[in-house]
Amino acid sequence: MRKQNSAVQTAFLSEAGSELENKDYFAFVELEQYACYVIADGFNELPNTNGAKLAIETVLLEFQEHPSIRKRALRSYLKAANQALCKSDQKEHLKASIMVIVSDYQKIRYAYAGNARFRFYRNGIVKEQSKDTSLSSEIGKRENIPEDRLSKHEERNNLYSYVGQGKGFSPVISHKIKLENGDILALYTRGIWENLDSGELDDVFSEAKKNPQENLDQIEDLLLSRQPKVLENYTFAVIFIDKVFLDPKRKKRIKKIVMVCIILLLLFLAAFLVWYFLCRRYKQLKEDFERSYLNTIEYIQDTNFIRAKEEGSKALEYAEKLRDKELVRQISDYLKLIEAVNLADNDYQEGEYQKAQEDYKTAKERSRYADQIADAYIDQQLSNIADYRSVFDLIQLGDMLMEQEDYKRAEEKYLQAKKMAAGIYFEDGRKDAMTALEKLYSKWEEAENQKEQESIEAEAQKEQEAEEHALIEVSAVKFATEGDQAFQEGDYSSASAYYHMALEKYQELEDEVHSEWIQEKIDASVKKEEEREEKVRQAALFLLAGREQEDAKNYLEAKKQYLFARKLYRELGMEDKVLEIDGLLSLLEEITDTTAETSELSETSEDSETETESEKESDTIPEMTPAEDFDREETSVSENTDANK
Repeated sequence: MRKQNSAVQTAFLSEAGSELENKDYFAFVELEQYACYVIADGFNELPNTNGAKLAIETVLLEFQEHPSIRKRALRSYLKAANQALCKSDQKEHLKASIMVIVSDYQKIRYAYAGNARFRFYRNGIVKEQSKDTSLSSEIGKRENIPEDRLSKHEERNNLYSYVGQGKGFSPVISHKIKLENGDILALYTRGIWENLDSGELDDVFSEAKKNPQENLDQIEDLLLSRQPKVLENYTFAVIFIDKVFLDPKRKKRIKKIVMVCIILLLLFLAAFLVWYFLCRRYKQLKEDFERSYLNTIEYIQDTNFIRAKEEGSKALEYAEKLRDKELVRQISDYLKLIEAVNLADNDYQEGEYQKAQEDYKTAKERSRYADQIADAYIDQQLSNIADYRSVFDLIQLGDMLMEQEDYKRAEEKYLQAKKMAAGIYFEDGRKDAMTALEKLYSKWEEAENQKEQESIEAEAQKEQEAEEHALIEVSAVKFATEGDQAFQEGDYSSASAYYHMALEKYQELEDEVHSEWIQEKIDASVKKEEEREEKVRQAALFLLAGREQEDAKNYLEAKKQYLFARKLYRELGMEDKVLEIDGLLSLLEEITDTTAETSELSETSEDSETETESEKESDTIPEMTPAEDFDREETSVSENTDANK
């Protein structure tokens, strides 16, 4: 019902001018829903080669098959005309300028290629006009040349877009223009605009009446009055929009559109709120995980494995909520290490040292997958177990010597066991040593009473030999004890020196058992010295890695590396380095707080980028080289051998 409820008048004139043949063409089609108006100007010189007619016929046929006012539709109409002219079997290659107007009786859209022109009048004033796709138009735009001068410019017919162009064809397509009652559409070819300026045309339509033919007659009179020497083909078409179609369903449609927009807006707001709260929840979970994760590391470094398990369990729960498989795997490795250490500690406290030793070795294997964070504690516990077993071994050795009636040496072993137990706060071992000494002294007294019956000379000789032997052995024990003291204080170089002096004494006594025992202590001292140097190197590497991670703004990993370095320097007694790292951690904490505040502001305004920015932070697990791992296992075996001896 659009056509019946609108009023459109169309009129045109088209003449050959001073030419023998008119190669301009105008045609239009008014359908029920859409109307199409086309004007074209042919450029061919040979007779009976009208490219304008073929172009218009092609456009109208395409329009009738697929009527539409969309840009894509108008572009397809003009491309079809371009292909039709290119594929024409005429003697001369067909070319033409073209202007197409499509209307739905409420709005229009125009498209063109070449220098056929369009002017849109409302209340006698030009509201819209086309620009030629010619070199002169580009020059005029660049050099600000008036339109009247361009009509005589030598490059006015040098077109960069026209139908029949072939490849590179690119028409100009306008936006939609809403129509009002009384609007006038004018289409004309170069035979008009080369002889009449735009001001004269505007004067005609500023006082336009309701009959379009009268305006055409005025324009033709103006053109002929100029009496140009050469008058090319000229065509002028006008379309009077007397009444624009009013859609009776427009209000309902607008209401429906408004409702749909409101619903879409509400859905968008709901989606935004869901996204916002999910982002905030994710951010909170991330912060909670980092806090629990760092607390877990610090508690492990402080050997508080019970609290470490609590914080680690929280961190695992947060990681599972974050659905980050890498974080879940990482914190799971820490929890497995904590479980293994707690099990070994229970056996240790219950006095099951053999079982505890095996459990600590298992924990040591777990520590390889948890940044080797508990290696120092496990090594210390294994060393304590080795010392406890050494106490028992000394008591057993004293018992053997007592059975052999070597009471002096038995006393030395018992005293050595007592001293070692006191040094490592091993109360049960100290009590056992005291009991063995009481038993020794009782039996020794009985033996002394028996020896009183022997001759004074034999007794004196024997006492002299015993004193010499005891002196050497006491000296050896002294050196060994001083070596143990230096070893406990971490002075492994001095310990090695004392052990070498003790070894010389035991070799002088031809005591192979103690010689081997002292040799093992010498090896252990050398190994400990190497481990100290390795710790210094490892701490420096952790410090360097922390600085690199800080430079890369991976602050969580930087904190972890600094904590590793601080732990090692604290074990080494290098307090200046500990203070330096404490300063770095303080600065890093300030940076992290500032970054967190900035990130919170930015994340509330940005669109969702999915997590994989996110997160995208992964911690590097420093692992020991196979050689270092082998060395640690070898040291553990060596210390166990000491304990067994």
